[in-house]
Amino acid sequence: MASVFLYHVVGDLTVGKPELIEFSETETVESAIRAIGESTECGIPVWKRRPHVGMIESNEMRQQRFVGILTSLDIISFLAKTQCLEDQDKAMKTQVSDVVVPNNALLKIVDPGTRLIDALEMMKQDVRRLLVPKSKGWKGMSKRFSILYNGKWLKNIENGSSNNLIASANRPSSSSSTYMRDKFCCLSREDIIRFLIGCLGALAPLPLSSISLLGAINLNYSFVEASHPALEASQKNPGDPRAVAVVEITPEGHHKILGEISASKLWKCDYLAAAWALANLSAGQFVMGVEDNVSSRSLLDYSVNSPVQGDKIANGVGSTRPRKFSSRSIGFNPVSPSLGVGRSMYRGRSAPLTCKTTSSLAAVMAQMLSHRATNVWVTEDENDDVLVGVVGYADILVAVTKQPAAVIPTNQSITELASEIQS
Repeated sequence: MASVFLYHVVGDLTVGKPELIEFSETETVESAIRAIGESTECGIPVWKRRPHVGMIESNEMRQQRFVGILTSLDIISFLAKTQCLEDQDKAMKTQVSDVVVPNNALLKIVDPGTRLIDALEMMKQDVRRLLVPKSKGWKGMSKRFSILYNGKWLKNIENGSSNNLIASANRPSSSSSTYMRDKFCCLSREDIIRFLIGCLGALAPLPLSSISLLGAINLNYSFVEASHPALEASQKNPGDPRAVAVVEITPEGHHKILGEISASKLWKCDYLAAAWALANLSAGQFVMGVEDNVSSRSLLDYSVNSPVQGDKIANGVGSTRPRKFSSRSIGFNPVSPSLGVGRSMYRGRSAPLTCKTTSSLAAVMAQMLSHRATNVWVTEDENDDVLVGVVGYADILVAVTKQPAAVIPTNQSITELASEIQS
């Protein structure tokens, strides 16, 4: 086990993190779109309101108020329903409680002294967020903040006797005066990966090992054929990662990936335009791009409420006007006018993020962080047309906590690794 996991605590990752502002389940879908655009991992934690304003609540009470995590894909799937497309204004004013999928296990409240290895174990068990109390006395990352006794975080070891040390370790953290009452920050899996990529030397030889060797490739990915309705993707319930591959079936029976329908790809798009496309286009058209000038009966005029895109939302008021659909309205920049000739030349925001089975763990981590993506699709080393699986945050966390003795070191040099990450 790498020492970085044993001698660092969750508090080390909270430096500079903003205070959590709870997003209530009584807020509207329109408000959620704004909040998701500023979030990490393309989703926001949703909470029930406190029963009494100003009341002091325990961690258990706060945990019970957590409802679930709302993603961009959840909202677009909701807006793609027939009744929502018929009355978009009403759909945008729908309460978030009618959209979010309840799952109280996706967030856990932890003490700042929780060891990093314990936090990773929680996230490997499908915890997506860690809620950490903010501390008044925090001064940044330091060895003295990472001294452990029975899993407790001890700040003042050099100032106290051994008896005081034991008493301090056994005292409940909630009673400590160094914590700000009712002030928390939220750590995501992206925050954990970003911290770990700065500690690659301490994780050797794992970062240089291939994802295939580490068993980090998830073979059970969700997919939909390009010729099928894009709406099928919202019915797949992909789980983690929240991504569905759009594929073509080759004559040999393999999957060739054309794109993906996912929370990360739809993170900061025009939600109403994306909902219309999800309901009316094929999966291939959705991800490969459809231009304004395409002559297709499927490209009907659709009504879009202009203020819902990005920072153009203004007090929830805007005019509804019909316009012709274009993939550019959902953030895609197609260069091919159809799904036919020139498809392999397509590049842009909708192009899937891919790697090889021989790609190193460090390179895949760098890919995900640089693109703010929650997953990377894996293809065969010799054939880009054969989709093998997908690597998500949970798969990386499992890989980095493997025992180095169980991994055969790769012969890849540091220079080769740097070249791979840059490519």
